[in-house]
Amino acid sequence: MYQKVFLLTFFLISYISFGQEVDLFNSLRIESQRDESLLPDRMIFTQRLLWGQKGLMRKTKWYPLTKEQREKELKLRRKMLKIHQAIGFATLAGMTAQGVLGTKLYQRPNNYYEIYKTHKTIGSITSISYFTGAGMSLLAPPPLTNKKQKGLNSIKAHKYLASLHFSAMAATNLLAESNTKLHRAAALTAFGTYATAILVFKF
Repeated sequence: MYQKVFLLTFFLISYISFGQEVDLFNSLRIESQRDESLLPDRMIFTQRLLWGQKGLMRKTKWYPLTKEQREKELKLRRKMLKIHQAIGFATLAGMTAQGVLGTKLYQRPNNYYEIYKTHKTIGSITSISYFTGAGMSLLAPPPLTNKKQKGLNSIKAHKYLASLHFSAMAATNLLAESNTKLHRAAALTAFGTYATAILVFKF
């Protein structure tokens, strides 16, 4: 019960964040640029909450808003987004394995309970991997600049797909024990949109 409430709460907050999120990886190529302002005008909810001028990190004075500190934050951001990317591939592998096992379960094999146990274990690991990867993106310090881009590109496509697969992933977890058919539909949606979100940065 507590796990479902947590996932639902995290989903609602992060859904808003993903709706405003921009370039996750392209920003790595522009963070060497300098601007008169130490913070970008546009930040997602979690960035503003933690790293904004009045954010938690500023109030605790762990990360004072200075030029030197912002340079350290940009290095931290690069590391977190690289981890986010690496975890993304591991999560995709887990989703693929889940798809194979889930299909076998629907065939009601003789070793059903053995496959079910493996499916549940890998599912838990994949969920942890997914939400950890999402956290690396959502909680990373903001880039130095964050300009709005016109038209559809790989960055915006990744952002829109993120909203879809995050919603589907949350639904997959929430429906795991209550509705098998909807659970499967949500899982397939999560896999398809997640895989596409990764591919848009490769092509």
